[in-house]
Amino acid sequence: MPDSLHQHLRKTASALAGAREAIPSSLQLREVGTVHSCGSGIAMIRNLRNIVIDELLNITGGGRALAFNIDQEFTGAVLLDHAGTVRGGAEVTGTGRVMDFPVGEKLLGRLVDARGAPLDRRGSIGAEERWPVERPAPGIMDRDPVTVPLATGLKVIDALIPIGRGQRELILGDRQTGKTALAVDTMINQRDQDVRCIYCAIGKRASAVARVIADLKQYQALDYCTIVVATEDDPPGLQFIAPYAAMTLGEFYMASGHDVLLVFDDLTRHARAYRELSLLLRRPPGREAFPGDIFYIHARLLERSTHLRDSLGGGSLTALPIVETEAQNISAYIPTNLISITDGQIYLSPDLFQKGVLPAVDVGKSVSRVGGKTQLAAYRAVAGDLKLAYSQFEELEAFSRFGTRLDEETRQTLRRGRRVRAVLNQPQYSPLPVSHQIAVLAAASQGVFDSIAPEQVAETEQRIRQAFDRQFETLRNKIDQGEKLSEEDMESLAGMAREQIPEPPDQEGKESNADHSGPEEDH
Repeated sequence: MPDSLHQHLRKTASALAGAREAIPSSLQLREVGTVHSCGSGIAMIRNLRNIVIDELLNITGGGRALAFNIDQEFTGAVLLDHAGTVRGGAEVTGTGRVMDFPVGEKLLGRLVDARGAPLDRRGSIGAEERWPVERPAPGIMDRDPVTVPLATGLKVIDALIPIGRGQRELILGDRQTGKTALAVDTMINQRDQDVRCIYCAIGKRASAVARVIADLKQYQALDYCTIVVATEDDPPGLQFIAPYAAMTLGEFYMASGHDVLLVFDDLTRHARAYRELSLLLRRPPGREAFPGDIFYIHARLLERSTHLRDSLGGGSLTALPIVETEAQNISAYIPTNLISITDGQIYLSPDLFQKGVLPAVDVGKSVSRVGGKTQLAAYRAVAGDLKLAYSQFEELEAFSRFGTRLDEETRQTLRRGRRVRAVLNQPQYSPLPVSHQIAVLAAASQGVFDSIAPEQVAETEQRIRQAFDRQFETLRNKIDQGEKLSEEDMESLAGMAREQIPEPPDQEGKESNADHSGPEEDH
């Protein structure tokens, strides 16, 4: 080979090496797909194959989407921004990471959307970490039994349907029966309980969310709360992601050793958003047009709430999912799914709500499968007899409306039941400490209120609570420490309560006649 050719080859190789070194190292090979079609909340993408489920996708000029369906020809993506910004033929690229959410102490007191973007005009969150919104639930060996009560401040819940820290208790009822109000009262009651609260609004009106935020702020509860919002005006993709994002934040607090209360308001709208996305993506429908995995999306969400063992920090995450029923049908598809997933349910009856019984908790249809083991010992001294008397009253009340002649024992049961119902009434935004609840419930179980009219119960209850604070400081400490109440303690409470009963006119005779001719309505 001639020397001139050798020199030419060496110069060519040197030039290629120089050109290769001059190529910027930041250049990377990437796959670019195109939007084939888009609809209300979804987009079908072509030529995007090397991605994973739940991967975040960037759409040129159209924000972000979430990979939901991965087929041979098309990738079905859920839009996280409004569909009006997406155009056919737009370029789509993968980000290499799944959907995540910011976590950290800086989210306390903040209002954010399902992606963690602030909505309260207080600047960026500045969170140090981001956790995936889809995370496996803790294993069986990572969990401890639920042993500590979660005080709601509501007499009917804490005494008859107790909730433990780490439990999943469903709140269900028809619309406008006080489901959100019950959850907000529970959050307000955690002010001095060292419990972090997260309120997740799913598909609700912005005005309704604003009322909840205003209530929490008015009662100094916003400082230990985080609000995660996906309103009805947001894309269905954000409504679907919102509860998983809120659960991720709750898991961060739980892993840090804190007790957490998480309210999902509500999972009925979450199920509807998922149904909308599934139908648009041509997934096969099942019962009531819901996809076949509708049970799984809620099971994998709620299974993440638990009480961790001490070696993992000992934190707990209590979930209060809310679901809306129609015409008191608790055996509908979504309610029965959630009843089977959770550890009990609190049913709010529209009939009780219309009678002015607030909170409108139907004790007969409500149950707590775990919380009874966590209940303070003082409650057990009063709750057993109280629940029995109230259940007997509810059973007899329906039959006694026929106006038949009633014997004295039945009239006494009705008389006691009406007073117990009045005792369990509680205005919104007024949760009570445990000791005050015990003092009032002990008086009710001992029949102290039987001699007064139901409309006098609230005033008498206020006097009993004031007298308890003056006279029973030692007993209050005993109750707060979880000690049992002795017979002497019960007699002392009943004696103190009887001293607060006003001297009425001949009220007993009037009511006896009313019971004889037919049961009186709630006053």
